[in-house]
Amino acid sequence: MKNFFFFIVLLTTIKVSAQQESGAIQFWNNLKTHCGKSYEGTVIEAPENDSFRGNKLIMHVRSCNDNIIKIPFFVGEDKSRTWVLKLENNRIQLKHDHRHQDGTPDKVTQYGGTTTSSGLANIQFFPADQETADLISYASTNVWWITIDETSFTYNLRRIGTDRLFSVRFDLTKPVENPSAPWGWEN
Repeated sequence: MKNFFFFIVLLTTIKVSAQQESGAIQFWNNLKTHCGKSYEGTVIEAPENDSFRGNKLIMHVRSCNDNIIKIPFFVGEDKSRTWVLKLENNRIQLKHDHRHQDGTPDKVTQYGGTTTSSGLANIQFFPADQETADLISYASTNVWWITIDETSFTYNLRRIGTDRLFSVRFDLTKPVENPSAPWGWEN
């Protein structure tokens, strides 16, 4: 009986450890280690006339809790964008929160998608959801993905069936000074 009890405790511990070690959880915990820090980025891939080129790009892992991480993304003086990641049921959702300078929501906001699996510790894919297809029909074939490792964080977008590809890489080895609050936030 004593051995049986030990075996049950061991199986329970292994099961809990396995659940805690899913790709989504590992990715989430890795990202949370950067909470409160900001990093400068560079465009890796974008159309030649893309408005992001030539601007200072800063991501600020500004807000983290157990199931929501908010990362404002500044393009020059434009503080309208925040990536909102939500962890639920071993899946991660990515939404794009766009605001006007006065803090009011843009008419094109809250688009994105949810992972279809727990993914890997260093990469998560977010195919466009129905809300995105209803809001921006041409973005219904979007797939976003985020990678993270010891040295970099990348945010990427591919519009399937087109040449549209966007990628920006942030250097996680060199934190920069935190910017002021994004539009719609209070310090």
